[in-house]
Parts: sequence; structure tokens; C-alpha cells
Amino acid sequence: MSKKRLNIAMIGSGFIGKVHSNAFRQVGHFFDIPYEVRCEIICGRDRVKLEAAASRWGWSEVETDWQRIIARKDIDAVDIAVPNALHSTIAIAAAEAGKIVLCEKPLASSIEEAERMTKAVQHTPNMVWFNFRRVPAVVFAKQLIAEGRLGQVFHYRALYLNQSGNDPAKANTWRYKKSDAGMGAAGDLLSHSIDMALYLNGPIRELSAMMHTFASGRDVDDATLLMVRFANGSIGTFEATRYGVGCQNRNTFEINGSKGMLAFTLDEMNQLDFFDATEAADLQGRRSIAVTGLDHPYGRNFWKPGHVLGYEHPFIATLADFLDSMARQEPFHVNFEDALAVQRILHAVELSSASGGWVSVDGRAA
Repeated sequence: MSKKRLNIAMIGSGFIGKVHSNAFRQVGHFFDIPYEVRCEIICGRDRVKLEAAASRWGWSEVETDWQRIIARKDIDAVDIAVPNALHSTIAIAAAEAGKIVLCEKPLASSIEEAERMTKAVQHTPNMVWFNFRRVPAVVFAKQLIAEGRLGQVFHYRALYLNQSGNDPAKANTWRYKKSDAGMGAAGDLLSHSIDMALYLNGPIRELSAMMHTFASGRDVDDATLLMVRFANGSIGTFEATRYGVGCQNRNTFEINGSKGMLAFTLDEMNQLDFFDATEAADLQGRRSIAVTGLDHPYGRNFWKPGHVLGYEHPFIATLADFLDSMARQEPFHVNFEDALAVQRILHAVELSSASGGWVSVDGRAA
């Protein structure tokens, strides 16, 4: 039986555009998807670079004006892979034109933009590329928590450390400018940690944050620290920095509960550490589980047991789950509404850092 064709246009051709392109090309190789995904147009400002990207990743056409893409009736879905400040304008225009909208994280460069975007896509399928929710070890952690293996959760702690801020060559790129990115380490790194915390441990009720900039003259945060209180009664700490020298991309969490502990680091993304406090005392010990078996999340979609996955695979799984949800006309997560929840917390982080006190996620003093 022939599948319905889904014509994709991607706006943006940088690093994350490569990642998304790979997902579009690979998703049908690993998943029985309900659509024939077609990479129709790649859009950016530099036609020479676009031609090279189109040739490498199999895009049929190149375009330098994103508005012409929105106007084309043969394009079903628009994928937004550009600097944060451009997300809102493109997403709203695409939604108003009836397109399916996919957007890189964070959702927007401000809470106001995020709210307008979320309202605009209410009646069209939408998703945000918070890819770490689809790391098999993270999905497995969610399953163990749902089974009650941790009992009452006491602590959630997360780190996202990289060293890019210590590189002078990065100083003038868009991620380090408020006008283009909206935030620094908070929007780029902390947003991932917050989304995983909401996925694994539920809503955050209130927080106290500190944002700090090391580089003179820079108008975004280089590092953000925060303490939080979750709705389930647990407490948490988060640290995100671009000055974690010695760490290229260390994304970790640890959860402590009355019955056990879970820990994950992206440095060893195929492993999940588990401690079972219900075992006999002389048998208790932290153990590392290789989440690469057939019965683990996505274990029957990728490689044989024991063969590790890489950074690209969670993006492929994210896209596959989105396409499946869309065909079933079921809600997908992470959608714009979920990403708006992350944006509200980022907004509260800014308010708390400015005031020096605790604030609720809705921005009021706690």
C-alpha cells in the first residue's frame, strides 16, 4: 500500500540543520513510518552553502527566501532550524498557512513569543526537537520511575556543562548575542535539563536562580544555577555553563528516592546507573545497565543487542514518534505546549536572578 507523501522544507542549514537532515533521511530506514518523507527544500542565506548541503543530504531544491516556502502549496511541513529570535515569525507564518510545524529548541527567545507561537499552532500538528527524551536510557529511566522503583523522590540534580564559552572564536556567533538567542547557557543548555526534569519528575512549582556572565561585554548568561521545588515534594538543583572547561557536552541527571537511585550522563548515553535500596543490605550496590537490549526502548528499531547508539539516533526516534502520533491523530510530546512550559521556567529564572529571591513558575514572588 502506498504511503501519503509528506513534503518537508527546512529553514536553516547549520549544525542542527545537518542533524535534522539526517533524521529526515534515516527515519524510514529504522521505523515503519506512515508517510513517505520527502526532503523538498532547504532554505538559508548563502546559496553556495545551500547547494553543498542539498547535495550532501538529498534536498531537491534550495531557497534563500523562507517566505516563498510558506507560500508554496506543495510543502506540507516546515522545520525551523535557525537562531532562536527567528523562530516566532516563521512558526506563526507557517501555522497560519496550514503547515505542520517542527521547531528546534528552545521554542523562542522570550516568553511572549513562545505564547504567541503556541496559540498559533493550536490547530496544526507541531513538535519541538527536545531530543534527549528519546535517548533509550532516559526513556528506560522514565519506565522505572513509573513502576515505582524509586519510591518517593527526594532529590533531582542536573548538570549541563560545556566549554564553548572559553573559546574566543565563539565570541561573535549568534548563540552569544541576546538579539539572536534571547538567553545564553540557560536557553541553550538548561532548557534541555529542564525538559528532562519535567518529563522524569513532573512540574516545578518555584525556584531561585543565579545567572552569571564571565565574558566582559557579553549580554547573555555564560552560566546559570538554580534551586527548585517540584510539585511532588522533591527538591532539585541545576547547573548549566559554557565554562565547564574539561567538559565538551556533559549532560547528566541523578534522582534519589526512598527505594533507589537513577543516574545518567550523555558521555555514556547507552548506560543507565541504578541503585536498588530494597535489596538486602549486603547485596546493595550501584550498577550500570547497558540499555541496548531488544526489550529496552527502541531496542527493536536500531541495532542488535549490545551495539551502541549515538547522538543522531534520538533525533530519528523523535521524528518517528511524531509522524506516528500525527497519523494516529494523537497528541505528541514534546509539542509547543510542552516547550512553553520550559520557556515559562526560563522566564522565571530571569526574574529570580534579577530579584535575588524565590519566584513561582508563573513569575510571582514565592
